[in-house]
Amino acid sequence: MRFLEWMCLVAIVLLVGPAVATPKGAAKTAGKKLTPKQILDYVDDLYRGESSYAKMSMKVVTEHWTREMRMEGWSEGKEKSMFRILAPKKEKGMATLKHGENIWNYLPKVKRVIKLPASMMGGSWMGSHLTNDDLVKESRMADDFDFENTFRGRRDGQEIIEITCIPKPKAAVVWGKVVLVVREGDYMPLKMLYYDEDLELARTMTFEDIKKLGGRTLPAVMKIVPADKPEELTEFRYEKVEFNIKLKKGLFSLRNLQR
Repeated sequence: MRFLEWMCLVAIVLLVGPAVATPKGAAKTAGKKLTPKQILDYVDDLYRGESSYAKMSMKVVTEHWTREMRMEGWSEGKEKSMFRILAPKKEKGMATLKHGENIWNYLPKVKRVIKLPASMMGGSWMGSHLTNDDLVKESRMADDFDFENTFRGRRDGQEIIEITCIPKPKAAVVWGKVVLVVREGDYMPLKMLYYDEDLELARTMTFEDIKKLGGRTLPAVMKIVPADKPEELTEFRYEKVEFNIKLKKGLFSLRNLQR
């Protein structure tokens, strides 16, 4: 999006996209000419529903180690989401609960629930190239950025549309610029480039393996590569996604976090 800041809170975001009441991402766009704002809204809502469930894998590659895990996650509304580690055995049962701007982690080995203090929000989430802060930030591109088409045509062997977004003066956005690249015709996201306040490229998110998931056509794979360490990456791969499902009462509670 969530996974996905806003896109990793497209997903990822971050990892089950924050829900919205009317998911525009479910609408059919093939053959329609969308404005830049409509494209931003479409991509923003692509992974969203009133509630959702997803099963996915996460692979993190750094200079010194590689880590892989499988997890499942639930979301409801804009405020609630929970993720639980399924594998490997060493991390199985670890869980994260997000409620508003608060995050709690459950560590099954010591049977402890820890609320993350503000000082740790900038730290890495599960060793990935996302931060804890990424999981709680809410943003909509069309609301927080001024934007314009900066390219439309053939690039890297396919027809694409490029939209450059500059944050509005009062927007709570850490980026100096974000560039979105979508596929011409169906507006599937292909790439997002994040620039820091000095307009230096900070990280790139790519979207791959477009297929049917949860009744929608979605990129099943998202990769995040930091610009200063191009040999590193965080990859999310969706195995299963369900939207607008009925969730159990009490799912997003500290008690359930420990189960």
